[in-house]
Amino acid sequence: MPSSDSLAAVAVLRLAVGLLSTLVNGATTTGVLLWDLGLFIYNLLSKNLPANRVVPEGQPGAGGLWPQYQPPQEGSSRCSCPALNALANHGVLPRDGRNISFQQLNQTVSFDLSDIDVHNGIEHDASLTREDSIFQKDQGKPSPKLIERLLTGGTGPNGDLTPADLSRISGYRRTEAKQQNPQFSLSFNHKMFGSSNSSTLLTIFGGRIDDLRPFLLEERIPDGWQSRITHPMGLTIAEFNSTVFKVELGIKEELPASLGFGGVHEDQTKKHA
Repeated sequence: MPSSDSLAAVAVLRLAVGLLSTLVNGATTTGVLLWDLGLFIYNLLSKNLPANRVVPEGQPGAGGLWPQYQPPQEGSSRCSCPALNALANHGVLPRDGRNISFQQLNQTVSFDLSDIDVHNGIEHDASLTREDSIFQKDQGKPSPKLIERLLTGGTGPNGDLTPADLSRISGYRRTEAKQQNPQFSLSFNHKMFGSSNSSTLLTIFGGRIDDLRPFLLEERIPDGWQSRITHPMGLTIAEFNSTVFKVELGIKEELPASLGFGGVHEDQTKKHA
């Protein structure tokens, strides 16, 4: 039986390792955030790239020229992320969506797109483009009904989407899903993840309906399209999160009805004249 001295030594060692790990993780996070802040400031002080020169030369999409689009074939693997699906449809990722390498981990480790759709992992209830998994097991299939609701809900110029639109539509969708889905769940992390997904429509696509329609319905990159982020250092965490919080904190439907924010109706998702 181990002595009390050896048990104490093990306990001290484990506490020391745990503390060191916490300090290293904290230092790494701080370093990343400081680096990102530097990039954010650099973007503010620098001249933006030309709108048609966002993608570097030699890369897929340079000059707006993307590899040929091909819809998924029978047996192809797709997931709940339109962006990953679109990259596979254009051959930037393997067209069948299978055996995608995690090069940053190990060349021999690979996955299929559908593998990331474990419920309440990345995939979650109350998506703006997918029915809840209880109703649609294959989350690689977009929901035209939900997407059309989203695309017709913009109040910006030319019907484009704004942060307020995404807040309103997200609030309705969460309320609807909670009422219809007997197994509904949406943690705080998944709420933030959902608003992050919405924010890519506002940042990378600029909320532009003409671009979002083929991207969401066909999971096709529009001809000539390049990211609407033209900063030389791209989209920083600081800039992106400012949009995420604007969308998430603008969702009124989850506030108590006694405050006057209850009673969500479907016509609230429509464009207001």
